[in-house]
Amino acid sequence: MTPFIQRIHHVAYRCKDARETVEFYGRVLDMDFQLAIAEDHVPSTGAYDPYMHVFLDAGSGNVLAFFELPEQPEMSRDGNTPDWVQHIAFEVSSLDDLERVKAKAEAEGLDVVGPTNHGIFKSIYFFDPNGHRLELACNTSTPEQLAELKRVAPMMLEEWSQTKKAPRHAAWLHEKIAAETENS
Repeated sequence: MTPFIQRIHHVAYRCKDARETVEFYGRVLDMDFQLAIAEDHVPSTGAYDPYMHVFLDAGSGNVLAFFELPEQPEMSRDGNTPDWVQHIAFEVSSLDDLERVKAKAEAEGLDVVGPTNHGIFKSIYFFDPNGHRLELACNTSTPEQLAELKRVAPMMLEEWSQTKKAPRHAAWLHEKIAAETENS
């Protein structure tokens, strides 16, 4: 059966200031501002809740969108979830691009973590003006690594579901990184 989902149409987050958000993503990540929709009433519910909804081109048909909601309480993070968990991850095509974005983010005065080696990709992390954690990742995987990770994924999920302890089926990935770090 052919999947009915073709791709993600857009992913939407809340922002503190639509203009600041559009300018930040354009300046730091070279995202093009595509369109804006503003209404006083929510189309799906009819509720009065003025908003500005902005859409940014995240490359390859991917769209990142934000809502500014001036009449809602100030936005905040989920206090029960660590800052590193919820994030937006973007792919870059090369390690050079990863370093270029890191330099741009640091020039903005942002605290950048990484590059962090995850075995199948390397990534950097920083926060946007709204407090959303961003990750930029460059794939470094081999087809064999990806095939093995896909093969063990169901077993890992089953073991995790039963024990809530990290399964060792893909431990080779991080053990390889540790060995490479020791030897460098």
